[in-house]
Amino acid sequence: MTPQDQSKAAHDIAGRAPVIPVLVLDDEAQARPLAEALVAGGLPALEVTLRTPQALDCIRAMAEVQGGIVGAGTLLTPADVKAAKAAGARFGVSPGATDRLIQACIDEDLPLLPGVATATEAMVLLERGYDLLKFFPAEASGGAPALRAIGAPIPQVSFCPTGGVSLKNKDDYLSLPNVVCVGGSWVAPADRMAAGDWAGIEALAREARG
Repeated sequence: MTPQDQSKAAHDIAGRAPVIPVLVLDDEAQARPLAEALVAGGLPALEVTLRTPQALDCIRAMAEVQGGIVGAGTLLTPADVKAAKAAGARFGVSPGATDRLIQACIDEDLPLLPGVATATEAMVLLERGYDLLKFFPAEASGGAPALRAIGAPIPQVSFCPTGGVSLKNKDDYLSLPNVVCVGGSWVAPADRMAAGDWAGIEALAREARG
């Protein structure tokens, strides 16, 4: 899978809903009902971050949910890429991009959404064939005004901003012509997951999609 193929696949996944839930899970039992609630609410693409020991098991459980497209976030090493693909991840997300990480995703046929925070990083990845990038950390890097400014001289690149994106500011990003979708964790708050409030999470997903 070439970088161009990766970006094409990533565009297809990112374009299915305006929000990709960014999920930090430490309880495998929550994975399937959470995925079912988010998919039912209209958010099919799900990013499970590799920040907990249970993350890969959660990806395996979510991969079985009909209509869902589960991906692995916080990819840092080639080993992360291999483990995520083996667990059933259909796309990957990284906070930044290294040559080894990019090559691992190419080797594993895993569509990658690589992270950038500057115009230079965006230009480097565009040269390699990536035209859909993660803008991270979005709010700390200047928010929607910064992304608007980057888009002016580099209109060929589209973004999925994450990091500090919320229900309150998501439309600031989604109104930009170079934003395909946003990533955020507010659709799956820890207190609702702990309470098993899947109906409430489905409602949050519907609100986010709307």
